[in-house]
Amino acid sequence: LQGVRVLDLTRVWAGPLATRILGDLGADVIKVEAAWARGPATQAARIARLTHLFPENDAGERPFNRGAAFNKMNRSKRSVTLDLADPEGRRIFEALVERSDVVCDNFSPRVMPKLGLDPERLREVNRGVIAVSMPGFGNSGPYRDRLAFGPLIESTMGLTSALGYRDGGPHRSGIAWPDPMTALHTAVGTLAMLYGRAQSPEGRGGTVETPMVEAMATMFGDHILAAQLRGTPELRRGNRHPERAPQGCYPCLGEDRWIAISVESDQEWRALCGVAGLPVALASMSLPARQADEDRIDESLSEWTSSRERDDLVSSLLRAGVTAASVADARDMAEDPFLEARGFWAEVDHPEVGRRRYPGLPIRMSATPPTYRRGAPCLGEHNREVLVEVLGFPPSRVDELERAGMLRDTPPEGATGRGIKKS
Repeated sequence: LQGVRVLDLTRVWAGPLATRILGDLGADVIKVEAAWARGPATQAARIARLTHLFPENDAGERPFNRGAAFNKMNRSKRSVTLDLADPEGRRIFEALVERSDVVCDNFSPRVMPKLGLDPERLREVNRGVIAVSMPGFGNSGPYRDRLAFGPLIESTMGLTSALGYRDGGPHRSGIAWPDPMTALHTAVGTLAMLYGRAQSPEGRGGTVETPMVEAMATMFGDHILAAQLRGTPELRRGNRHPERAPQGCYPCLGEDRWIAISVESDQEWRALCGVAGLPVALASMSLPARQADEDRIDESLSEWTSSRERDDLVSSLLRAGVTAASVADARDMAEDPFLEARGFWAEVDHPEVGRRRYPGLPIRMSATPPTYRRGAPCLGEHNREVLVEVLGFPPSRVDELERAGMLRDTPPEGATGRGIKKS
């Protein structure tokens, strides 16, 4: 994507991940952010220790540049601070739009029109620009103005109801799935629109809309089909599967160590019985018989696994042809030799947190692999660079904007992350 410029107005997770993907693929992503958007200029040490938001739980003197989640989501980008509600800030932004290919936001549908920056205005400024929006519930429809947050979208679109054990209530997932799902769909939609624009004789842009609710709904084809055919939703499965038995997570030797085992065929079941030393009579059980007696089977397997090392069990079962895997936690992932051998990790430098390792982009292309050109930007780190190099502003004009407080590298007093708290 070298030669493609993206103006990134997004925040939190879904939007920054979508634009980070474009940046890793070579686009020049300029993060246009309000100076107060990253939160206050100082952070209490107690909060830093409790939240684990900062490396080594140390907020430092400039916590707005040390946030681990922000720095993970915003590598391969430059930062410019502009107040789009200010006429001068909006004029500078529109000058950037003239020289850009994509504008991406994940605001509610009210925000961009309120700023005077709806798709129609953006196309007046640059008819080739692609306006990408990521509304929670869409830019139209009866729910368009509802507030959206990943875990709430999970509940709205059925995931929370589907998770949990058969005899219990709904469970939240351990991750806000709507965010990465929306990010991936947004990146694909943007790439498709860029390709379509390149094929157009007029080079005309357009809009891309990826609502979080619809991205989330794509995960539920089988559940929706089952509800349509039966008239009732599927029962919660816990760790079990309607076509496999046994299937579950079983405790291993050590603190919070688990193994996942999933048996599909009778052959796998016989192999598992042999490795686990289960009674010979059990080895002849069919799938329906195993499902009917799965509680007792789980008890026997748990008794066997609980006195053994997890990784040894995985190796033994895989050699026997039984589907098994470690139930890895974040620590296991960070130390996994497989990911290391694959070159999965992106190691990037940052002026205030040093060299850090982050998840890389899992896309391998022969001629143009992902490029991790820079770590996440410090607040306003590229104000001068972008305004001089991209817009051609003389340095004296940049000096004026800095003195006026339009361009900043620290949050203003009273910054909260959502605006400025008035005293």
